[in-house]
Amino acid sequence: METFISDYGWIIWLALILVFVTVEMVTLELTFFMIALGSLGGLLSGLLNAPWWLQLIIAVGVSLLLLLAIRPPLLRALKRGGDPSKTNVDALLGLGGRVVLSITETGGQVQLDNGETWTARLSPATPSRTVEPGETITVAEIDGATAIVVPTERTSS
Repeated sequence: METFISDYGWIIWLALILVFVTVEMVTLELTFFMIALGSLGGLLSGLLNAPWWLQLIIAVGVSLLLLLAIRPPLLRALKRGGDPSKTNVDALLGLGGRVVLSITETGGQVQLDNGETWTARLSPATPSRTVEPGETITVAEIDGATAIVVPTERTSS
C-alpha cells in the first residue's frame, strides 16, 4: 500500500484539489479554496519525493495557515466597498408618488416617482379617507405586490 501511495499520490492530490475547487465555486466563502491551496502544497511536496505522511502534514499546515492568516483579511477586503444603494423593496420605502386611481383602505393605484405604477392601499395607521387622484403619497411599506401608502401632508401656499 505504501508503494501505491508513493507512486500514485499525485493523482490523489489532483483529485482533492479538483473537489475542493469545485466545492469552493459553489460556496464562494474561500474556505475550500484555502484547503485546495494546502492540497497543492501536498502535491508539490509529493513531486519533490517527500514521504506521504510529510505531504499530509504540509497540506494540513498550509491549509491551516491560509485559513487563519489569509482568509479573514481577504473576506474583509471583499465585503468592503459594497454597493450602498438600496434595491428591490428597500428602494421603494419612503419613495413619493402621485395617486392615479382613488385610494381607500381596500385599494387604488399610484404612480411612484421612479415611474412604476403600483396597486396601493392606505396604511392602517392613517385616518380613514379617500385619497383622490393627483394627491401625493409616500410609500410606507410593501405587502406583496401592493404599496401601502400614507398621504403626504398638504402644504398651504
